[in-house]
Amino acid sequence: MEKITFFENKNFAGRSFECGGDCRDLQAHLSCCNSIKVDGGAWIIYERPNYLGYQYVLSQGEYPDSQHWLGFNDSVRSCRFVSTYKGPFKIKVFEREDFKGKAVEFTEDCPSVLDFYHQNDIHSCKVVEGHWVFYELPNYRGRQFFLRPGEYKRCTDWGSVNSRVSSFRRVMDLQ
Repeated sequence: MEKITFFENKNFAGRSFECGGDCRDLQAHLSCCNSIKVDGGAWIIYERPNYLGYQYVLSQGEYPDSQHWLGFNDSVRSCRFVSTYKGPFKIKVFEREDFKGKAVEFTEDCPSVLDFYHQNDIHSCKVVEGHWVFYELPNYRGRQFFLRPGEYKRCTDWGSVNSRVSSFRRVMDLQ
């Protein structure tokens, strides 16, 4: 059963709002968000209403403050449930836009693109199977970009203004 609960204060205190599905505007329920409990499934939370702004992918667990989900502030304004996908997973990344240049296929998480791909720039990709998250920094840190199956001809297609991808991983329900 998928469920996410948002709390206005750190450590699960203050007003709360429980959500069982996509919500395009949480501001009607809470003025800010400083802690979150994910009781089922994986979720994408967004900094702005209508699934815009910075995004963070959360799996089942407790996040007592925004630093635990690598948030930049207490602004969480919308959320989406990510359907469970057990695998297999496959992504193909390219060194240039429009699927040109050196290409490498991955089926597992990549904690350091530089170590495995020998560069930090991914300019396009094809998500063949599963859901993936790109991170701007190594070891799954920094700004996050959620990718569903499909083709991403340039970094703006996945929501980035630059092509810096330093790590990426599969999105799985980690219950």
